[in-house]
Amino acid sequence: MDHFVRVGVLGHVGRFSSVDRSVYPRGSRVICRTTRGLELGQVLNQSENQGDDDGSMLRRVTVQDELLLARLNKSKSEAVQHCCDLLDERHIDAILMDVEHLFDGQSVYFYFLGEVTSTLEALTVELAETYETSVQFRKFTETLEAGCGPDCGTDEGGCGSSSEGCSTCAVASACKKPN
Repeated sequence: MDHFVRVGVLGHVGRFSSVDRSVYPRGSRVICRTTRGLELGQVLNQSENQGDDDGSMLRRVTVQDELLLARLNKSKSEAVQHCCDLLDERHIDAILMDVEHLFDGQSVYFYFLGEVTSTLEALTVELAETYETSVQFRKFTETLEAGCGPDCGTDEGGCGSSSEGCSTCAVASACKKPN
């Protein structure tokens, strides 16, 4: 059975197939295998149409998974603080928007607002050594400019046509509001 699932800190929505053919209700927290690795996801709805999958749903989140997620969240908080401290110490103008530690513990993604310079790239290498994972970063401004897909934020389609929208549009709206 296919489901629409939201994964990742930026709220990517994709079609995921249930490996055991289970049907999960809306709001279920599930562990998904994506191209990036194992990630936490939230079921949005069932998918009637069979199509190309963005990954597979392995299972509903278990008690053991919750314990691991709590550890990852603590690690994320430490990574955020450490990164912010380094940005301040080195007078780097980039703004850390968020840190995403994947469920499998193998990858940490740092999302910055601002230009990705060689100094910032060197900082992510240092952070990778500190956390002994393969750290990657994303240029958050590209997502803000491009949106989450075709017609993003418009009445014609995309996530902006729903009442909730996606996290990318929510952040983009907040960033574009005057002070």
